[in-house]
Amino acid sequence: MPFWHKLWLNVVAQKLRLENQPAFVLHSYPYRETSLIVEVFSQNFGRLPLVARGARRPKSAVRGLLMAFQPLQLNWFGKTELRTLHSAEWQGGQPQLQGMALMCGFYLNELLLKLLQRDDPHEQLFLYYQETLQLLSASSDVAAILRRFEKRLLQELGYALTLDREAETNAPVMAGEDYCYVIERGPVRQSAGQNGVELRGKTLLDLAADDYSDPVTLQQGKMLMRTLLNHYLGDQPLHTRQLLKDLQQI
Repeated sequence: MPFWHKLWLNVVAQKLRLENQPAFVLHSYPYRETSLIVEVFSQNFGRLPLVARGARRPKSAVRGLLMAFQPLQLNWFGKTELRTLHSAEWQGGQPQLQGMALMCGFYLNELLLKLLQRDDPHEQLFLYYQETLQLLSASSDVAAILRRFEKRLLQELGYALTLDREAETNAPVMAGEDYCYVIERGPVRQSAGQNGVELRGKTLLDLAADDYSDPVTLQQGKMLMRTLLNHYLGDQPLHTRQLLKDLQQI
């Protein structure tokens, strides 16, 4: 058999069945009478939909496993966009999120659902998502954790923030100066008529260093991330953000 034919068969086989894939459930909803559609974020294949046949039946082997925020290993098959879940195995090691941390977890999942393209791998983002869930379960400083994740997410999507250099001159940002952050350009010196998010130079440098110890940095960082995410989300609302806003926590 020619080499190219063997290679083609191997590719087809990989599309038909994949085993032991690390993944998290982002969202699920009913499908037909007894099944679920499960949107998962996998380490090697990115975001993808799986149909879990019979998962809503009381005796289903995966009924109690397909929960958000729990590390899983999944086996699936199929070559269409909607693949079929074959089996799932819980990996453990992730404490259950509760209270505000749980709401923040749903916020992360909604961001991934609305900003990640299907079948677009982001292996480093997957690992950082897993790390962020661990941090949420162990810390009450959820605002700083979310800002770091939002910044990393934008970077993974190709929208990395310019924070320590001026957009127009490439001069270093000065802590004592005031700037406007212009979307898809970066920080520029504040001037009359400038359209952007107003930030201190110190805030920009703190964000570059992932230092959120200054309350002003935390507040201005939230405003900047919200503006940027709204821009890239377009007309897609974030329902979890409104719930968090109602709780007046972040």
